[in-house]
Amino acid sequence: MKQKGITLVLSIIVLTCLAILSLQSARAQETAPTDKTGIVLRTYGPGGPAPAMREAAKVFGERKGIKVEITAGPTPTWKDQAMKDADLIFSGSEYMMTDFAQKDLPGLIDKSTIRTLYLRPSAILVRPGNPKGIKGIRDIAKPGVRILVVQGAGQVGMWEDVSGRTGNVKLVDGVRRNIGFFAANSAEAKKIWASDLTYDVWLIWTIWQKESPASADLINIEPENTIYRSCGIAITNRSERKVLGKEFSDFLQSTAGQAIFVKWGWMAP
Repeated sequence: MKQKGITLVLSIIVLTCLAILSLQSARAQETAPTDKTGIVLRTYGPGGPAPAMREAAKVFGERKGIKVEITAGPTPTWKDQAMKDADLIFSGSEYMMTDFAQKDLPGLIDKSTIRTLYLRPSAILVRPGNPKGIKGIRDIAKPGVRILVVQGAGQVGMWEDVSGRTGNVKLVDGVRRNIGFFAANSAEAKKIWASDLTYDVWLIWTIWQKESPASADLINIEPENTIYRSCGIAITNRSERKVLGKEFSDFLQSTAGQAIFVKWGWMAP
């Protein structure tokens, strides 16, 4: 009788454990990631559009039950891997996309699929509270202002385009004299802006203030001096998911995609 009682207790314990494991398994299935298919859409590009791209990728991925993987940063950090597995490439300007297609990623991009998505305007970022009282491009050309600019990664000649738009050579010269450093890309400039407080102005795009609003105040450049550059996207020749890539490109230009990009400082068409 005693043996039967022990057996009954052990049976109850085993059944209880099995029930708990079954419940945990069911809950795990309910909370599993949206990537139910194992499909990964691999997308590469520069850091500027990355915040908007990542949010758009998350929303699109959840809708489709897949993963859209965004790898962003200076081109040398990802281009070798992109040549092996990229499904899509996004850019931070029209000339950047052309450089990708012609020399940086030879043969990778299907040029017929290139799309221009959104534009963002140039802007002046200043220290919080705007201690130098900067109001526009002419103020940053005054003596005593230290400027940080990017000379690459979608911004080649950006400072010159901004200061030279009205044909004022003295303005171009004044800005040039105040530039303390030409960063190779926005990521490098961001590190310098955070670590070297002697810079009063960071001449960049509006989107960078959206990414780190506590680090800088945004001053709009005068309309006559403002320039715009784009974000574009293209499907790769090597991709085996071209239909899905086109769907993601379509989503980026949809109402939902536009709302995400506008949130991150890009302009609605």
